[in-house]
Amino acid sequence: MSFLKSVLNDSVIIHPPGFYIIAFPTLPFISVYIIFLAFVYVVTVMFNCLVIFTITSNRCLHTAKFLAVVNLAVIDVILNTSTIPAMIKIFLFKDNFVPFNLCLVQMFVYYSFGTLESFALAVLAYDRLIAICFPLRQNSINTLRSMSCIVGLCWCFALSICAFSVIIMTRLSFCNSLNVFSYFCDYTPVFRLACNDYTLQWFVASVLTFLILGGPFGFIFLSYIIILVTVFGMKSIDSRVKALGTCVEHLIIVAIFYIPLITIFSISFYMKYTDPDRSLLSLSLASCVPPCINPIVYSLKTKEIRTRTLALVRKYKLSTDQYRKACLRVLAITVCLECKVANDR
Repeated sequence: MSFLKSVLNDSVIIHPPGFYIIAFPTLPFISVYIIFLAFVYVVTVMFNCLVIFTITSNRCLHTAKFLAVVNLAVIDVILNTSTIPAMIKIFLFKDNFVPFNLCLVQMFVYYSFGTLESFALAVLAYDRLIAICFPLRQNSINTLRSMSCIVGLCWCFALSICAFSVIIMTRLSFCNSLNVFSYFCDYTPVFRLACNDYTLQWFVASVLTFLILGGPFGFIFLSYIIILVTVFGMKSIDSRVKALGTCVEHLIIVAIFYIPLITIFSISFYMKYTDPDRSLLSLSLASCVPPCINPIVYSLKTKEIRTRTLALVRKYKLSTDQYRKACLRVLAITVCLECKVANDR
């Protein structure tokens, strides 16, 4: 096997041609799980693209709240695209080799958009906080411009820290096993294969995990404490119910994203032994299922999106019916002309 060697800080850095992804080696019914993932991916792309198209094509939905929803939908599509097609390719073509540079690219994309997913939920919590706690000043505080700035800062921060964490992986030498026991080029399983010191990579992974999950979750938790204090300070029960009703869809997607991840990390931390296949299965479900469910929740629970989506469907159906009728008219005219020509002959 040929290796690419480069010199960094007077030490030889050995980069392999690539890695072999070893995912679910002993998991029964793996074909059923791959079919399920294919279904999840199709639903993710279809529903998120529907949400994006519905919001971008209706000017009345060009508000701060729906900018945050579009941001989440874009992140969901890219997040699942970074892993599911590769998993399906490994199963269908039995090709589990990933070139070194492509492995780093997949690592960067997955963790960047996983980070952005967590931040996007915090941005939506901010939108609910302003809408409920400052209803009279909402339009002046939470403007489209301010929301664009917040979303842009989240993207810059997430891409920067993930780029740094991936760049330092190039300082590691890989001279032993190249088998990555995960369902993609995962950060921790890859740096553990290194034959030189990976303390820096371990430290960055630990700090960023706490920052990416704990930071946004803490902000969401504090936001809802403030929201509850504000809601229970309202005199009218109807106003309380209405205010809390606007938070339902956000609470659902927060629970879908954070509860499985917190449960998985807690079990792996406190239990001495866990089945590797079950851990990988749980982690893959925790990362692949939320992007599939998020657009469905927002489509069903958000009245504006639901109404506009139904209007688009009716418009498409009406245009299809009109096109069909026009085709039938043309066909009927053509048949009549042919019959007239035949009679004249």
